[in-house]
Amino acid sequence: MVGQRWVRLGLLLLLVTPGAIEGQNGPEIRVFGQVRPRIEGRTPVEEDWNAFTSMRVRAGVEAELEGDVRIVIQFQDVRLFGEETNTLSDFQADNLDLHQGFIEFTDVPSVGGRFKVGRQELILGEQRLVGAVNWTQQGRSFDGLRYTTPGDRDVKLDLFFMKVREESAPTHEYETTFVGAYGSASFGEAGSLDLFGFLTTDGREGNGSEVTLGGLWRAEAGPVDFRLEGSIQRGERLGTEVSAYMVGVRAGVDLTEELNATLWFDQLSGDSDPLDGEIGVFNTLFATNHAFYGSADYFLNIPEHTGGLGLQDAAVKFRFTLSPTAALSLDLHSFRTDQEGNLSCRALANEVDLSLSKRLYGGLTASAGYSFVQAREGIKDLGRLDENAHWMFVMLDASF
Repeated sequence: MVGQRWVRLGLLLLLVTPGAIEGQNGPEIRVFGQVRPRIEGRTPVEEDWNAFTSMRVRAGVEAELEGDVRIVIQFQDVRLFGEETNTLSDFQADNLDLHQGFIEFTDVPSVGGRFKVGRQELILGEQRLVGAVNWTQQGRSFDGLRYTTPGDRDVKLDLFFMKVREESAPTHEYETTFVGAYGSASFGEAGSLDLFGFLTTDGREGNGSEVTLGGLWRAEAGPVDFRLEGSIQRGERLGTEVSAYMVGVRAGVDLTEELNATLWFDQLSGDSDPLDGEIGVFNTLFATNHAFYGSADYFLNIPEHTGGLGLQDAAVKFRFTLSPTAALSLDLHSFRTDQEGNLSCRALANEVDLSLSKRLYGGLTASAGYSFVQAREGIKDLGRLDENAHWMFVMLDASF
């Protein structure tokens, strides 16, 4: 255990000591890092107020080698203040993990493009279904392979194979893989179109595989910019046939030079009868749901947090640019289930999200936010909330 600790500490020292690396055949080295403490408070938590401070610390090194080869190694430590009661006697590095570690061939011979192998963040489109979840202190990364076509073309394609669960590991008894293709095409004034297909396979007996197909269209009509997206899911989930869908519509306009307003509607299908032999609830896969379904995070896990009844989110969002370095956002949400099921009411909650961000210096940003959640009968029936909720945060983000 002690030896493991010193190995990890040695790796971190290597990351933050570029002079020790630059002597090895002279590769071009870039060292980067981040420290991000965040105070949060929430009520009700077991009928009381809960406040805590979490912190992300990341340190990484990027090396440009000969032959158009790039190496990235990034470690992170995520913890709560007070999690270690006595650091003097703690010989473990329990919270230290490898966030990214990959080799990238930046110009693949004959075909061009980039090929990346190892642990890596996977961000596709607007992170509706696949994202890095940067809001959470730990974030998300995958182990696998990714190929991206050259970036100077109007049509771009990402192909990837990610191993989510490996049965050869001592901690797992079956395999899970996530495979897909994500294509983007630009049509000038006509807008742009993304098309994608994902395949999730689960090695548990009888679980089969599930396919997600969809697209995202972006366009502008005068002062209004549009987003229209949709996905369908078919195949098997937990050994049962699945037929689900998701649609999303957004329209934004600059009311003044400083103020932007966006109308927003999402519908994720639910399952009205869980005993009919078909699953109808949409699964958001590996999405960054914090960016879509309210900042208070009562709807992060859509199948579970809505009782398998799906979700409808009607929202209006305002963003006010206070200065070149500061912005204020106000989001108003109304959440309902897609299906009523056994609920007395489909209305789940109304939510108000207010946030302020300010860049203090080149690499330092401060932000704060407050959310009020009005609990409706639907979320009370689900046992998620039995009274109105409040959530707040204050965060510093320093990076280099």
